[in-house]
Amino acid sequence: MSDKKKVPTKITDRRMDTPSKNSKTPEGPRMAPSRQGAASAAQKVTSENQLQHFETGMKLFHARKFKEAREALLAAAEGPEKDVAHRAQLHATMCEQRLQQPAVHLRTAEEHYNYGVALLNTRKTEEARSHLNRALEMAPEADYIYYALALAHAMAGEPAGAIEHLKHAIELDPKNRLMARQDADFGAVASQPMFQALLYPEKKSW
Repeated sequence: MSDKKKVPTKITDRRMDTPSKNSKTPEGPRMAPSRQGAASAAQKVTSENQLQHFETGMKLFHARKFKEAREALLAAAEGPEKDVAHRAQLHATMCEQRLQQPAVHLRTAEEHYNYGVALLNTRKTEEARSHLNRALEMAPEADYIYYALALAHAMAGEPAGAIEHLKHAIELDPKNRLMARQDADFGAVASQPMFQALLYPEKKSW
């Protein structure tokens, strides 16, 4: 028979001696933070600032500061307002695409105008307006730039902007009124009474 002592088969569970995270200590109860509470707090902050983030992002977008715009728009996309979040996400994606594209170096009003018109032809109205506005800053008396901006607003379904810019274009050159009457790209706003009054001032019924 062996002289070795038998090792006890019962092993003490050392984990029982370790204080639980939820147990009381001299400093008070140590409870794990509630994820649900943290999420609610984040949602509250986002809800209050969502529109502000979106407006900031859009201003930066039109200024062609796509990196900063993307950050603001992504923050707006996290908000609870679904429509604002959807638009913010779309524009954030557009920022990402612009950042991946090689930069276009345009110097003159004519170059910005031509590039803006090319973008209009592909229905990229937001980016087109950015270049057309830049062209207008460089050539504020160019009626054709006002006309192109009127088209950009019309194609985006914004009658107020279309009417305002077309009015300036007609004031600078009345021939723009005749062009607008035959321009199918004004179709989205053609039925607006104020737009009709601008195109047909001879009709007293407007």
